[in-house]
Amino acid sequence: MENSLKNEYENLLREATEASFQTNGLQLLAERFPDKVIFSTSFSYEDQVITHLIKDLNIEIFTLDTGRLFEQTYETWTSTKAFFKKNIKAYYPDMEELREFVTENGPDSFYQSVEKRKACCTIRKVHPLKKALAGYKVWITGLRSEHSPNRQNMPQLEWDQDNKIIKFHPILHWTTEQVTEYVKNHHLPYNHLHKKGFVSIGCEPCTRAIKEGEDFRAGRWWWEDANKKECGLHIHQ
Repeated sequence: MENSLKNEYENLLREATEASFQTNGLQLLAERFPDKVIFSTSFSYEDQVITHLIKDLNIEIFTLDTGRLFEQTYETWTSTKAFFKKNIKAYYPDMEELREFVTENGPDSFYQSVEKRKACCTIRKVHPLKKALAGYKVWITGLRSEHSPNRQNMPQLEWDQDNKIIKFHPILHWTTEQVTEYVKNHHLPYNHLHKKGFVSIGCEPCTRAIKEGEDFRAGRWWWEDANKKECGLHIHQ
């Protein structure tokens, strides 16, 4: 199946430069791979934009509940489901794996080292992600090139070797202003932490508001080197 899907990806690459794909990529993917396209949301501004873009398409939606999210994120989840009237699948960490990790390392060991933080992210995010993507052919994300240095040269359409899936970033080249204006103009529900200086919102212990002039990702894992600020969900190859 992997080789067949990778061949389909290579065919898509040839189409991806065409104007029709640039304009209607989401629709074309939904039609090309019926019931095999899925979108991951964390209810960020970007994800709310994409949820609106796919609201009438055959694309499923899922989210990862790490167990350490902000209350405002759960509120946004509730309001998003009501607004769009779409089911949002929830995936959770394996409780036995999480119990063993917390028992051995404590509840906040992610502050101690990059290795322990990444181990926590793997249990709470990466492993549930693999379950969520199983059986699908295309993964839609809300990544933007402004998000981090690692994403500056990321292609809009790519092959995710780790998850053996085609990955598409429909708003990769949108600016922050474009995203926020879209949310405002379409009256979309949003996480109200965005109005309090929180730009990139993840788990509560690992997220803080940023100050004026700080980098987009400065509020995530702020005790680490900026070039190490990835959780393992999106590995650009």
